[in-house]
Amino acid sequence: MPALGRLCGEIRQFLIQTVSKAGGHLASNLGAVELSVALHRVFDSPRDKFVFDVGHQSYTHKILTGRYEAFHTLRSEGGVGGFPRQAESEHDAFIGGHSGISVSAALGIAESLRLSGCSSKTIAIAGDGSFTDGAIYEGLNNAGKSKANLLVVLNDNGMSISKNTGALAAYLSNMRTSRKYYEAKIATKDFLHTKPLGKTVSSAVSATKQLVKNTVYYKNPQGNIFENLGFKYYGPVDGHNLAELIEVFELTKLIDTPCLVHVKTKKGKGFKPAERNSGEYHGVSARALAPTSPTYSEVFGREITRLAEADENIVLISAAMKYPTGCNYFNDRFPERFYDCGIAEGHAVTFSAGLAANKNIIPVFAVYSTFLQRGFDRLLHDAAIEKQHIVLAIDRAGMVGEDGETHQGLYDTAMLSCIPDVTIFSPANDRELRECLRRALYEIEGIAAVRYPRGVAAVDNGQSTVDSYVLTARGAYAGKLAITYGRLAERIEGDCDLLRLVQIKPLPEESIAAAMGYSDIIFCEEGSERGGIGEAFLLELVRRGWRGSYDVRGVTGFVPSASVEAQLGRIITPL
Repeated sequence: MPALGRLCGEIRQFLIQTVSKAGGHLASNLGAVELSVALHRVFDSPRDKFVFDVGHQSYTHKILTGRYEAFHTLRSEGGVGGFPRQAESEHDAFIGGHSGISVSAALGIAESLRLSGCSSKTIAIAGDGSFTDGAIYEGLNNAGKSKANLLVVLNDNGMSISKNTGALAAYLSNMRTSRKYYEAKIATKDFLHTKPLGKTVSSAVSATKQLVKNTVYYKNPQGNIFENLGFKYYGPVDGHNLAELIEVFELTKLIDTPCLVHVKTKKGKGFKPAERNSGEYHGVSARALAPTSPTYSEVFGREITRLAEADENIVLISAAMKYPTGCNYFNDRFPERFYDCGIAEGHAVTFSAGLAANKNIIPVFAVYSTFLQRGFDRLLHDAAIEKQHIVLAIDRAGMVGEDGETHQGLYDTAMLSCIPDVTIFSPANDRELRECLRRALYEIEGIAAVRYPRGVAAVDNGQSTVDSYVLTARGAYAGKLAITYGRLAERIEGDCDLLRLVQIKPLPEESIAAAMGYSDIIFCEEGSERGGIGEAFLLELVRRGWRGSYDVRGVTGFVPSASVEAQLGRIITPL
């Protein structure tokens, strides 16, 4: 055991050194070191299957499964990914970029193994934040009544779920997580069932044990939610005590039906700055350098707070992303008007629509583009049909760089464009972001979206506009036009005029009329080529009788980890 303790210390230092240079998720991984080491000590990957939820706590797992030498390439182009992927390693049983998926995926894997006659264990490792996602309870509900050889590990680093009380409860917890106790329990039960009246005695013992457990161990006399769903529950267990972790995981190897182990850990363990402020160290930029200028998220956060000073009807909603989306400024000033819905984007959309149903309230939902996808059904049915006025502040729109395929913000324009009566703005700098936010709040009915990219906000260079588009004549060839929106405009070079859209849906009628005078049009889009704004613009031109050469340069396929500039290079080529 001392050797394993030293290994954990070495891994923790290696993570701090590597993530500070390459960037990545630090606090969550520091908290899961002993947990990951214990799991790999007890179980045999890849025979036993590991499913991480969310996958940004999987770094130790990756280090232990053959990726130590390449770990310095973390989140770089062609390097080790920031999340588990089957394509990267046979030890990654399932992709894990978004939360709430682990139990459903692990149940499917476990059932497939059972049907093929394999006795392997499937382990779902879920952070307590994932338990604010309703999807995980759909998985638990089905898994608990199954016969799957499934272990769910709840990595609880802040949320109290099954609270024990007093020294006796702690004793019972230790006893129930003892392998010797469980082996003795099985042997006693088997012995009783061979004797006359044995089954009756066994039933009486079980009833007495359950009464004691319900009376002493659980605050809720009906038991905890996991046992009520059909799981054998063990814990809470100290997630930084290797002996306790190994003991309880060895116990679960004896059980071939669904189990849940509740592990208590400390986020940021072993790195004092991350322990004190795990939110700040959730995601660390490369070389841990904070940007010297405000990011788009900060510009949004400060502006929505300023607007709320004068308008008490503005409320702000986040889905467990208070700091990354800049909502902390609003929360500090107006905590009674700020709502963190947890990792539950669908709920957050419907909650916003419910707030908007009271026509005085203006809800603003700040959300990553990639996570807004999880709320599509709610946007369509709960907000759009009744034209509820909600404002979507869509952060990380477009390419996001090293986070890779699961986090690219490439589908929000195509997704929102197919919903009737939605207005979408795409500002190109800090001043336009503020102006678009004001217009979304006060000039639009129904759903209004303001989308902006990750990173430092471009500063107004005097070319900002309060109009819906701007046309710049800059080429000697008057018949050629490039059309784009957002930050791509400053990257487009070529012998052509440039039309930059600020409002991208509905398309400004004047912008279409202006484009009618060109015979050669290229549309550059930091989003999906299919179903995006480029196709919509072409449709409007054709409807008006335009005939000419037209090309859309957008994103096709999934975009892997790389720098943002390299990813944008997939779109911007010489025109």
